[in-house]
Amino acid sequence: MKNNKGERQVDAKKKLEEFGASILNDIEKGTDPKFRTISRSRSNVHYDAKNGVLALGQKEEERNFVNVAQAKRFMQTMAVAAKCHKFLSENLHTTIRGLFYQLKYSLGEDVDENIFNEQSESNPLIEDLEVSINVKRESLNLNANRKGILAGNLRVLDNFGGERIEIDASKQGRSGWSIPSDVDNDIEFVDVKAKYVLVVEKDAVWQRLNEDGFWKKENIILISPQGQASRGARRLIRKLADLDLPVYVFNDADAWGWYIYWTIKTGSINLAYIGSDIATPEARFLGVTMKDIETYDFLKKLVMKASDVDIKRAQEMLQYPWISRHKEWVEELNKVIKTKTKLEEDTLQAPKLTFVGDYIREKVKNKDLLP
Repeated sequence: MKNNKGERQVDAKKKLEEFGASILNDIEKGTDPKFRTISRSRSNVHYDAKNGVLALGQKEEERNFVNVAQAKRFMQTMAVAAKCHKFLSENLHTTIRGLFYQLKYSLGEDVDENIFNEQSESNPLIEDLEVSINVKRESLNLNANRKGILAGNLRVLDNFGGERIEIDASKQGRSGWSIPSDVDNDIEFVDVKAKYVLVVEKDAVWQRLNEDGFWKKENIILISPQGQASRGARRLIRKLADLDLPVYVFNDADAWGWYIYWTIKTGSINLAYIGSDIATPEARFLGVTMKDIETYDFLKKLVMKASDVDIKRAQEMLQYPWISRHKEWVEELNKVIKTKTKLEEDTLQAPKLTFVGDYIREKVKNKDLLP
């Protein structure tokens, strides 16, 4: 899994320069400066059943500088592109928050208005730029906050700060290896030795399994996205799946835990433009399920009441064709709606703290998995 930093930077800079040149060309010809991009509206997102991911359709939008309704957004997009080009030229990185502050300044001494007032303005324009020039933000030297941890028999070569650092994910103790926001550029994964990848929703359960040495005993890669999976965590899971490692996901038995699973499996609506890069359609859901309540008697006393928000979310998920096509998931969601209950993965620690590992072993052995 090698990544050539030089080639990546040259390609990203070239695309930014071509993007800028097309705008200058319009100006020189005396025509309205404009660019076209694929619409990221929900109506242009569809489920690609063949590849098992959420993807953008073909609907395009034009951004025109002389259109009063679009002029400010057009100007802001150009400012974002110019800053990203500067970051690449300087070989420096920042976060999307850092970009916002780089551009939070007045348009001029006599103009009482900033380019950006809130980060909520700049974030969607970064996504617009990604789609317009077909370059992911990580390749524009823009990072998001790090989120997620990993342990397992895996070594990483990280080219950072002018140094080539080797990280052994099997020797990170109780803290594990913190998954970076960018797992593509300047990082190489070597000596990946594992039977499968186990993704657990909660950091607390990850710590439980890590202390038990579960990943050592079972020879697996143990990951926690620590809630909703970030871009970096989802991309990492995708890269490990590309090594032919099965991916099993272990989350709460409620609409929110299940939704986290589906963003890992099929991608998400707001990131449909990079769906194939961050989705893992071959992932399977290991647990927890409502069906487990019938299998493990002790769970009957540990169910929790589902809130109105939980119920509403479950009903919404039944409307998603990529979920409703699976009768097993329809049954699970309907059980939550009918019984108004839910179940946390943490409850598996009730009989004994190490029962979580026993549960996972049994599920994997019996291939008791949901699609």
